Amino acid sequence: MMFERRLSFHIDWALVAAVLSLCAIGLVMIYSTTYGQDAAGPQFWTQLYALTLGVIALVICLSIDYRALAEHSLLVYGLFCASLFYVMFFGLVRGGARRWIDLGVFNLQPSEFGRLVVALILAMYFGENRRGARTTGDLLLGAVLVSVPFLLIVRQPDLGTAATLLPVFVGIAYVAGMRMQLLAVAALTGVLLAPVAWTYALQGYQKERITTFINPERDPRGAGYQQIQARVTVGSGGLTGKGFRDGTQGQYKFLPVAHNDFIFSVLAEEWGFIGVLVALGLYLFVVLRSFEAARLAKDRLGAYLVAGITCGFAFQVIYNITMSAGLAPVKGLTLPLMSYGGSAVIATLAGFGLILNVRMRRFTN
Repeated sequence: MMFERRLSFHIDWALVAAVLSLCAIGLVMIYSTTYGQDAAGPQFWTQLYALTLGVIALVICLSIDYRALAEHSLLVYGLFCASLFYVMFFGLVRGGARRWIDLGVFNLQPSEFGRLVVALILAMYFGENRRGARTTGDLLLGAVLVSVPFLLIVRQPDLGTAATLLPVFVGIAYVAGMRMQLLAVAALTGVLLAPVAWTYALQGYQKERITTFINPERDPRGAGYQQIQARVTVGSGGLTGKGFRDGTQGQYKFLPVAHNDFIFSVLAEEWGFIGVLVALGLYLFVVLRSFEAARLAKDRLGAYLVAGITCGFAFQVIYNITMSAGLAPVKGLTLPLMSYGGSAVIATLAGFGLILNVRMRRFTN
């Protein structure tokens, strides 16, 4: 069922305004960090182009009944996994990672859409299952659905993006009735397997990131450089910040990839504690408003879908901000809606289109 005009009265315009405000703040910060030779850097224009496509994706995901999308979730899941297989063999390689598909006009990173696809297939699976996620068998099948794209993304390698699929699974399974005892057992198993993962699963650079997080001063000009500079950048902003394009860490490139992984650090430097509070307030509003949409959903499918998308979004926000403050190991997890990244912003806005969709259709039959 396509969009009906009467449904527009039920669109959550407050959520739309908060999401677009975060996009606008991110665009301003990308402009600041990439500005050079009296002009904005190419990243700014790429992000502006991606935001336009993202808004279009939001409108499309808002317009089509989410139940109709869910009915085709298995097809969407299959196409998504096929795209990850394609990337494995034919994807573009940058910085030692093979993650992108060259579409001519722009490069698409399919893994960024993983949270949406996993949320859709799990919401459909647990929503159709009358038991929800109450038995171990239900959870195991759900885990299998997550593990396939998880392992394909890890091979790129992109452990950070793959890790964002896990809170989607946990969030949906919890709302679907997963017993806390099972979650506790899974957490304990993870702790017990940590030494095995350290020895056999983690690659050298991943181990280096963890050891550097514990003691960044052991290699201040090498592996610990980003973490140290990020903390310096956040702390140098003070209460009101140094002003737009007046920061030293971001403007003089002391902080690597400031427009991407560490956009929050530059925000703290240029706009200070007040700017940080505004951004955090917007993120908190977006997360709480999204969870409210899950609570108000007319069916289990909608509730599970919104819960999964929101959990994945919240995890990424929390991790990036704690990473920027030096409270988590440096990992290539961008700040949703603000960091530079075309595929990421399109996927995130499409996700909010689905959240708005569920909330808007709560009064339909």
